[in-house]
Amino acid sequence: MSRVADIAAALAGYDPKALSVDGVQAFLASLVEPAILRAREPVPLFQALGRVLAEDVISPFDVPPHDNSAMDGFAFDGSVLDASSSEFVSLRVAGTALAGAAWRGTLTRGDALKIMTGAVMPAGFDTVVPQEFCTVDGDAVRFPANALRRGDNRRFAGEDLKQGRPALLQGERLMPAALGLLASLGQAEACVFRRLRVAYFSTGDEILSLGEPPREGAVYDSNSYTVFGLLTRLGCEVVDLGMVRDDPAALASALSDAANKADAIITSGGVSVGEADHTRAVMRQLGDMAFWRVAMRPGRPMAVGLIPRTPGAADESGATVLFGLPGNPVAVMVTFLAFVRPALLRLMGCNASNAAPPPMLRARSAGSIRKKPGRTEYQRGRVTCTPGTLPEVRIAGNQGSGVLSSMVEGNGLVVLHHAQDSVSPGDEVDVMMFDGVI
Repeated sequence: MSRVADIAAALAGYDPKALSVDGVQAFLASLVEPAILRAREPVPLFQALGRVLAEDVISPFDVPPHDNSAMDGFAFDGSVLDASSSEFVSLRVAGTALAGAAWRGTLTRGDALKIMTGAVMPAGFDTVVPQEFCTVDGDAVRFPANALRRGDNRRFAGEDLKQGRPALLQGERLMPAALGLLASLGQAEACVFRRLRVAYFSTGDEILSLGEPPREGAVYDSNSYTVFGLLTRLGCEVVDLGMVRDDPAALASALSDAANKADAIITSGGVSVGEADHTRAVMRQLGDMAFWRVAMRPGRPMAVGLIPRTPGAADESGATVLFGLPGNPVAVMVTFLAFVRPALLRLMGCNASNAAPPPMLRARSAGSIRKKPGRTEYQRGRVTCTPGTLPEVRIAGNQGSGVLSSMVEGNGLVVLHHAQDSVSPGDEVDVMMFDGVI
């Protein structure tokens, strides 16, 4: 039995003519597992943004390395608060501690030390009173006894990272905060998996390249540019194979070429049941394929499978993962976000949490949305926020699967789940936000 057939057999209720969104995601998780990248390389931190960590990072020391002040103020022994019977505490200012060097001197229980944010806390002192609470008169500082509690405004050594403990785990995608964390450990570079190579081409005799004159019945290729943007935002190395006509020999050549050059292939168009489309037949001839009608809108037709590589053509596994997407522009983007993006993140070496679909925002619908149970719908919406209230989402423009303008107008996809019914004004819905995703 083929690998695709094995995966299908293991899925409960698998029906290629009416496959649920959850079923697609489960299928793809199994399909891509053997093809996850293994090759790794060290890169400087300035080049590591979006890359996937190939090994655990163990903290070589505590961060911060010492107890320090969380703000500008005066450090003192907090036990004086417990002992104070008056409304105010008055202490002698013994000196000033600046960030970057430990203060050297002798302190007593009745002393205070003027201290800057980040400066090392002196031995025996455990509390900092903010300077705005204080009145300074010569070498004395005075503040209300009830303004704080013992231990306030002190950062502990190792409260961020403990020496010998994992700071970042293999499979973590290095975003800005992670780069800063690595820098805080004194690390100038990160060991990451190599970039995922993804080949892409559009199919169809009705597609025009930019620069070609318009002709009746033809449309300009927009999918190449949206897919390029999606892949580039994801951090992939994009192999652009242009456009391929509805010719079996040309399609076979393009797919074989893509399999030998890349870890994954994305095509758009040609996976429906149209008589003029040769893509399905060529895919079936070349690889181990499944063809689906997914219970979703937009994006019903889809193909997935494995295209064998020429021996010696690649350095990972013996086959390239293929995602055959619909031809309509919005359907391409929706199926990419719902299915392809999580699968590519897993291929890149991301762990399960980093490869998960984007989290959903909960929002109130500003209007009615018609929906029948039995399929998942992704409607373009525009979310607005008012402080103190749940975000509100309005459907954005024409929802046709070929209308890109509403993808531009919207800032998220309203996700109406498989079993969900129509939505009334004020009902809560899930929204997959675009920010950081497309």
